[in-house]
Amino acid sequence: MISLWWRQIQSVIRLEMKKTFFAKRGLWVYLLALAPSLIWLGHSINTIQNAEQRRALATAHPVNSVAMHSVTIGMDLEEVTKTLGEPYARNELFRPRGPAQGPVRNQVERLSYTDGESDMRITAIDGVVRGIRLQDRCNISKDSLVFATVFQFFYLRLAVFFGCVGIFMNLFRGEMIDKSLHFYLLAPIRREVLLVGKFLAGLVATTVIFTSGTALQFLALSWHYDPGAVGAFLQGSGWNQIGAYLGVTALACLGYGSVFLAAGLLFRNPLIPAAVVLLWEAANLFLPVKLKKISVIFYLQSLCPVVAPPQDMPALLRLLISSAEAPSAMVSIFGLLAVTAVVLVVASLKARKLEINYSTD
Repeated sequence: MISLWWRQIQSVIRLEMKKTFFAKRGLWVYLLALAPSLIWLGHSINTIQNAEQRRALATAHPVNSVAMHSVTIGMDLEEVTKTLGEPYARNELFRPRGPAQGPVRNQVERLSYTDGESDMRITAIDGVVRGIRLQDRCNISKDSLVFATVFQFFYLRLAVFFGCVGIFMNLFRGEMIDKSLHFYLLAPIRREVLLVGKFLAGLVATTVIFTSGTALQFLALSWHYDPGAVGAFLQGSGWNQIGAYLGVTALACLGYGSVFLAAGLLFRNPLIPAAVVLLWEAANLFLPVKLKKISVIFYLQSLCPVVAPPQDMPALLRLLISSAEAPSAMVSIFGLLAVTAVVLVVASLKARKLEINYSTD
């Protein structure tokens, strides 16, 4: 009997794969998966152009790196130009001191230097350095923090989330709309077997689409680095990070997919529960510790190899953030698997009693 069920599951997967990958109503899912890669590609192109511009400016206005980093606030502007030479850009303006101080104006000068790698902007008021802004060239450590932020706050919470909404909710609800689900229900196949087959087809599709999107993000991000720097990163922690991100993406498809497959069966308008889940996941930062654990994103973030830096938010919202100890990797993985199993059991119970009336559905 088990072998028969497995063959039926394989048949359902084969039938569903083409519809899942090439359904017209799901083409926007590919845009969600590829959008971050385009952002990182633009970042790489911009970084390459900036590096070429800096090297050209450094050739025309050579600056010693050690001397450039020796400039401090409070130095006289004459001393700065004597140490670094003439800047490649210099702007001067006069700023009023205020009505209480009469018509006298401050002289504000902004000087720009580069050694070919870093870019320094110096602000001097009345001939004295009052501000220094040093912008170093991108490095893999900095980009890995930015990648962690984009991955955890955009890719998981929005791209993968809505991608699973678009694919898994349509596995049953979409066929009800197309009035084709009765072909499955008339076939000699158990409803639970049909549900598992559809779920596995959706899981394969979302996992392939979004893990490919994750891999493309790494390729686009590393494009502007030297092959040697990329190789050193991969030999260090790079491969582990890539594997962890791919695994987290697959688990996100698993967890969110089961929830939205069940929503497509349990609710006539599944967009309402999708909105509720979205708000619940977004509010995870502010939920009490016990409620945090009833969330997919809580376990996914604990599995990410790099902790995303805190986001800028008003001080009042920061006071509402609750902290909870991150679960271990094994607890997170088995927790997500357990939640998926429970949700699929509930969905299979609903599928057993599923009746089709296209005039109402």
